[in-house]
Parts: sequence; structure tokens; C-alpha cells
Amino acid sequence: MIIISIRRIKKPRSSQVSKDLVNRGIYFREVTVIDENGENLGVKSKYDAIAIAEQAGLDLLCVSPNAKPPVCKIVDYGRYKYDKNKKTRESKRTQTIIEIKEVRLTPLIGQHDLETKAEKARKFILDGNRVKISLKFRGREVMMQEKGRDTLKRFIDLMSDVSKVDVEPKLINNRFLDVYLLPLKIKK
Repeated sequence: MIIISIRRIKKPRSSQVSKDLVNRGIYFREVTVIDENGENLGVKSKYDAIAIAEQAGLDLLCVSPNAKPPVCKIVDYGRYKYDKNKKTRESKRTQTIIEIKEVRLTPLIGQHDLETKAEKARKFILDGNRVKISLKFRGREVMMQEKGRDTLKRFIDLMSDVSKVDVEPKLINNRFLDVYLLPLKIKK
């Protein structure tokens, strides 16, 4: 007696599943049809609209599924996807990403250490990033909030030539005094 085991091999799912409603994937009975030239052909059944698109050698794409009745356009779907991907790539290329960098201080920090931290924050600002200055109160330092505010004011004064205060100093959880700095607009 010979036993043969047969396994089904599942195909991996594509990571890019299209969410567009195209041709037979359209589940509405009636749709408003717009032809490839942009002319409104009126309300048609789904099957009539698909037949019109196939006669033109194109695809039927649902462009507005929330409308009453849904709006479908006759397009070359491959060209539509190409143009859509091209637009998203172009928008990603032109966008700027601003990061928030953090610099931590204590209320009793020395002047030289404060200047060193200010130089580091200056590099972040000149790179175009926002900087979060977080002054941490440890233990009994919580009672020295005025000393902490003075330290923050000295730090902000050191940075005033390249940055401005975006969010005023705010006490968080009675432990952190946070302030956000933005780069100044440099006129060239």
C-alpha cells in the first residue's frame, strides 16, 4: 500500500491589492457613464456600460462610488494606474519632512554645558528641524521651578539668532518643562 500526500501550494498574496472598482469588480446595478472624451452618456446598467467600454477597447472605472448613482468613466486602466503612481512619486519627491529633535537640560546645568547643548540644538535648527527643549526636574528640584524657567530663558536667548519659540514653556507631569523652537526664515 502506497500513501501519497498531496499538498496545495497557496499563492502568495500580492502586497499591492488594487482598491479600484474596475469592469466586473463594479458591484452597482446602475451607473452614470462618462466616455473617454468626458461626455456624459447618462445612467446605464453595469453590463451595458461594460459593453460600451469593451467596444472602445478600454476599461470601465468607478471614479465616484459614493454618488447616487455611482459615476463610472471609460478609461485605459493601465494608463490610469501609471499616471496615479507618477503623481504620488512626484508628491513624495517634493514634500519636506520635519523631524522633532530633543535636547534635555536640568535646572542646575552649568553655563559651559548649556552652551554645548545650545550648539547641538543650533545644528538641528540649521538642518531645518524643530527642537524640543525639555528641562527635567529630578527629586527635590521640582521646588526650583523658577530656577528652571531662568535656565530655559538663558537657553532660548542663546538660540534667538537662529530660532524662535513655537510653543511657550509648559510644565508636564510636574517633572518636565518643555518648549519648542522653530527655525527662523532666512532671507537670501
